Amino acid sequence: MNIIQLPLGPLETNCYVLANDLKEVLIFDPGEEAFEIFDVIEENQYKPLAILLTHAHFDHIGALDEVRDRYNIPVYLHENEKDFLADSTKNGSALFLRREVFAREADHLISKEGKMEIGNFTLSVFETPGHSPGSVSYYVKDAKSVFSGDALFCQGIGRTDLPGGDHDTLIKSIKSKLFSLPENTRVYSGHGPETSIQYEKKHNPFL
Repeated sequence: MNIIQLPLGPLETNCYVLANDLKEVLIFDPGEEAFEIFDVIEENQYKPLAILLTHAHFDHIGALDEVRDRYNIPVYLHENEKDFLADSTKNGSALFLRREVFAREADHLISKEGKMEIGNFTLSVFETPGHSPGSVSYYVKDAKSVFSGDALFCQGIGRTDLPGGDHDTLIKSIKSKLFSLPENTRVYSGHGPETSIQYEKKHNPFL
């Protein structure tokens, strides 16, 4: 599998394009600058299947409708944040931007952890709240990778001072869910460089 990291927008929020050998792709967190995502998809002749949101803060959803409309693909989001897409206070744009960010409702709401199959992809969904109430992480065993959103960063963790955030909940999520993954699992975070479970267990000062 091939993973392309695209830091997008003023906060350099990482959007990821995960491609398999059939050129099918999943798109994680299309935060802004839709044209950057289009370029990757079309230059490689990829076939988008779905958009997976780790959570629904404004910097992760800014290009959501543009991308889904161009490829006519569904959006997955945890049910605890089903109202965030249409609420600029909940998604944070009303608090941090001079403009409000909105998107249409998700096509599929995630209600529990477990396996998810999309095309030829098999993922495991982990509920990892704390940064936000509906934060999830997507583990792709075949790629030895987890897309952690803003739960776990390289030597950092997500902020917990936004609506619905809770520090103790986030620490529990990381230790009980993400740290249960194999140590060689690569961690693709919502911001910053990739890391690994092994490295974060040893070097993350918050954990």
